[in-house]
Amino acid sequence: MLAEIITIGDELLIGQVIDTNSAFIAQTLNSIGVSIYQITSVQDDRDHILQAFKDAESRVDIIIITGGLGPTKDDITKKTIAEYFNDTLIRDAAVTKNIEEIWKKYVRQTLLQINKDQALVPSKAAVLMNELGTAPGMWLEKGEKTFVSLPGVPFEMKKLLVNKVIPKLKTKYKFPFILHKTLLTYGLGESTIAKRIEAWEEALPETVKLAYLPKLGSVRLRLSSKGLVEDVVRQNIDREIEKVLPLIEDAFVGFEDEAQSLEMIIANRLTQLRKTLAIAESCTGGNVAEQFTQNAGASAYFNGGVVTYATESKVKVLGVPKDLIEKHSVVSAQVVEAMAKNVRELFNADYGLATTGNAGPSKGDSNAEVGTIFIAIATKDKVVSESFMLGAARKRVIKRAVNKALEMLEKEILKN
Repeated sequence: MLAEIITIGDELLIGQVIDTNSAFIAQTLNSIGVSIYQITSVQDDRDHILQAFKDAESRVDIIIITGGLGPTKDDITKKTIAEYFNDTLIRDAAVTKNIEEIWKKYVRQTLLQINKDQALVPSKAAVLMNELGTAPGMWLEKGEKTFVSLPGVPFEMKKLLVNKVIPKLKTKYKFPFILHKTLLTYGLGESTIAKRIEAWEEALPETVKLAYLPKLGSVRLRLSSKGLVEDVVRQNIDREIEKVLPLIEDAFVGFEDEAQSLEMIIANRLTQLRKTLAIAESCTGGNVAEQFTQNAGASAYFNGGVVTYATESKVKVLGVPKDLIEKHSVVSAQVVEAMAKNVRELFNADYGLATTGNAGPSKGDSNAEVGTIFIAIATKDKVVSESFMLGAARKRVIKRAVNKALEMLEKEILKN
């Protein structure tokens, strides 16, 4: 079963608004066995929209449309849908009542005619009542083909899709079972992993597909399979996972649905051990700490942190000896180890993590080459550090330094 997503709006095509709707729609449809054939973005233009509808109808079973349902003149989706279906717009009484109630409860302005006209829908459409807004969803059919138009406002679209569209689709169509299982790895590059699993990948059965999903510091390996019998699909995936895990056991940290990120793996481990963490950052500017504090419940394991960006702050706040910096440079193993040790003591934590380096574009307070990074982990009994050369692009260096810091911390914690 194939679907196409059509997003409508000039704001998407000029980059003014980021299209998050398509990702949510694709994930939701895929979860019930619908494969996305294509995602298309079109202008607020009648001819462009009509052609997109025609093209989509020729190649897929389900067409999901978002955007262009607002009250202003540039929102032409309803009129164009009516034209495509040789239909006319009629005023829906239930939608009119919904608009009036919203205005009465929440809007302290006069209900204008353009707002009332959002109750106009194609006469052939089944209305999907939008409880969170004034623009209704619309369901239209052409034989076995289904067109669904949803508002572009993300929270309105999501509720309509989940609560109204998905149940109707399940009633109309019989879907295969689709399973994705994603292995999360850290510390190895995509090419290294590909070389390791080359023979296994070449031997994969046609029923199982592999996708590499790399980003800085990590690679996700997604195994996918589909079929009419759920147990068979699960067995196909599990069989291949058993074969590949021994090949990447030193980099494998969990399945994506169990641990969405390395920082959450660390957080869960610290919580289980009843251990705490403190962080001192220089070149990473607070980005390591942010990985933890953006998640609820971080206070259970994260005692605190400091951004000692300038050399003087390392001396005054963390108590790094000035002569140590003068002797070895602010970007050095000796200084980062002192930072990690002192921040652990400052916040009375079990682990201290520190970063220092030169992210560029200039050398700053050190003569170290741009891209040079030192990271240290301190415990009560020892301090360990590593140096890295992470390139010359500032933002990329910082991001890679954050990932390396997390990798080092995870390995140290797993020793307990």
